[in-house]
Amino acid sequence: MLKVQRSTDGGRVRLALSGRIEKQHLAELQRVIEEDACRHGITLDLQEARLVDREVVGFLARCESAGIRLENCPAYVREWITIEGTSSGSPPRTTRR
Repeated sequence: MLKVQRSTDGGRVRLALSGRIEKQHLAELQRVIEEDACRHGITLDLQEARLVDREVVGFLARCESAGIRLENCPAYVREWITIEGTSSGSPPRTTRR
């Protein structure tokens, strides 16, 4: 189960993600990011993330490429992002309105 806790910090939006992050959560996570991307910078805090799958790693790599900060990223996830790069799918939409 994924839990997303939203907070603001100096004009940036912090989304603290906890629990398991799986492919089935990506559409909702994308929606939450898009809601705030038009107004603020985004930080994804992964300190409490316990498990991610391959699709999520690709998503996180694309988020980072789009300027979204990843904080407290577990070492195994960071290594996997480096290996995967941005090879899966299209980047998240973070256009400003």
